[in-house]
Amino acid sequence: MSTPTTTAGPHPFSLALRDSTTMLRRNLLHTRRYPSLTLNLLLTPVMLLLLFVYIFGDVMSAGIGGEGADRADYIAYIVPGILMMTVGGTVIGTAVSVATDMNEGIIARFRTMAIHRGSVLVGHVVGSVLQCVASVVLVGGVAVAIGFRSADATALEWLAAFGLLVLFALALTWIAVGMGLASPNAEAAANSAQPLILLPLVSSAFIPADTMPAWFRPVAEYQPFTPAIETLRGLLLGTGIGNNGWIALAWCLGLAVLGYRWSAARFAADQK
Repeated sequence: MSTPTTTAGPHPFSLALRDSTTMLRRNLLHTRRYPSLTLNLLLTPVMLLLLFVYIFGDVMSAGIGGEGADRADYIAYIVPGILMMTVGGTVIGTAVSVATDMNEGIIARFRTMAIHRGSVLVGHVVGSVLQCVASVVLVGGVAVAIGFRSADATALEWLAAFGLLVLFALALTWIAVGMGLASPNAEAAANSAQPLILLPLVSSAFIPADTMPAWFRPVAEYQPFTPAIETLRGLLLGTGIGNNGWIALAWCLGLAVLGYRWSAARFAADQK
């Protein structure tokens, strides 16, 4: 008597990876077809960089480096803050994209298909991180073109700076995904994600936090952007970072875990 044979199906991890790759490709295609949102978000950090360097650069450089400082000193100071602001601005598009998917019925269609449910969120997150990296490279190219140099940073510090940017982008992306899932429409998602643009403006991106009024200084010091900016600044310029590195890492991990749990809970609730 022969024993019937069974054919094992694909491993669940393989299915999840395949479906997540498909969703990533879908999100990247949407970005290519509708580039206006990404371009608008990119224009903000580029315009701020040019404005502060060429309009306020001489005055601001004197404020941070004394009378002997020049515009190049302020370029070196401001670029790390602008790069972090670029990350915050780019993930706003993720919140809008997630909210659009939730309200246009495409998620309901995905539920009827044999796909890994979590792949929808993974596709958004990975796509957003890749867009953040591309945006940072473009803004960084503008910074180099106007005079930013990082001669004192070692290869290891450059690698650490890149890792910090990716980790920060991942953390903010999960927060943006949660905002998109919690918003009733794309406009509300864009509005709820505005703090990701506003917080860098009240951080140490443009001036040192210790030069701010005493009543306002805690707003700049006790938020995620300031330690991340100070860490990135130290890595790119080859200067000390003190405790900022550990604080920035703690913020990134905390925001990533919070954003993931929030997004997973909201997405599961919407599937019922």
